[in-house]
Amino acid sequence: MNKELLKKSQSLIALFVLCLVIGIISDKFMTITNLWNVLRQISVNVCISVGMTLVVLMAGIDLSVGSVLAFSSAVCAGLLKNGIAIPSLDLFIGFTVLGGVLVALLIGLMMGLFNGWVITKFSLPPFVATLAMLTIARGATMLYTKGIPISNLGANFEFIGSGWLLGIPVPVWISILVVLVVVFITKKTTFGRYIYAIGGNEKAAFLSGININTIKLAVYGIAGMMAAVGGILVTSRLNSAQPNAGASYELDSIAAVVIGGTSLSGGVGTVTGTVIGAAIIGVLNNGLVLLDVSPFWQQVVKGGVILLAVIIDRKSKSK
Repeated sequence: MNKELLKKSQSLIALFVLCLVIGIISDKFMTITNLWNVLRQISVNVCISVGMTLVVLMAGIDLSVGSVLAFSSAVCAGLLKNGIAIPSLDLFIGFTVLGGVLVALLIGLMMGLFNGWVITKFSLPPFVATLAMLTIARGATMLYTKGIPISNLGANFEFIGSGWLLGIPVPVWISILVVLVVVFITKKTTFGRYIYAIGGNEKAAFLSGININTIKLAVYGIAGMMAAVGGILVTSRLNSAQPNAGASYELDSIAAVVIGGTSLSGGVGTVTGTVIGAAIIGVLNNGLVLLDVSPFWQQVVKGGVILLAVIIDRKSKSK
């Protein structure tokens, strides 16, 4: 029983130890300002990683989340800044913040659904299909923005990423809402049970009558929409849509999922574990910056952490 409890708590213990070590080395880490900053940064990865968790639970992968984030947020910024002009009809369509956000979410959903459609329709490996979308979405972002940031999007939009509500940053509230919704889906719905079933044994799930293609389509759609949520948070915080936004976010989200205890083989893992994994990645990123570690070494360290997490996952699976 103690071993089982220790195994379930190992991510939480790792987070505590990491915070303790960084707090001892740097006196800037435990300040209120820095901790709120860490939570803001973690919020973005939490939203993306929650969607990634559902994909990995089905033994899939989504490498396109960073590029989907960039394209959906760039379109949102473009609509807020410039609207849609149709000179031939002498028509101009302006967008409110809500309208821009809804369009961004719809774009993320559609791109995710496209991933799911390609995977199920043509039986492509998720790695290949989402790698293609990574390139397509990144190219589309560059075409849309012409490589130039879209800035000055208004105070109302900026509030989403930089504002406070009841003494807590708005992005934290948004990430909490996302986590609660997806926890409910995985724990309390038939759809959630189907996700675990497919990841545990796809053939058995098919024989038991589960419509695997529909579930996969829905899960990749959700992952795309969660990437769009992350894009809205990033863009609103900067009050600018950057053409290269979201670079390496797929790395951070996969790291959060694996560190949080979700098996890459599928069928095993929790959303709450992913939240802890995202916190570990966020604290690690922040600590390395505070310690003035080179960005290049930061990538090396994160890659090593992912490798270690996967090795631990494989060892646990074999046992």
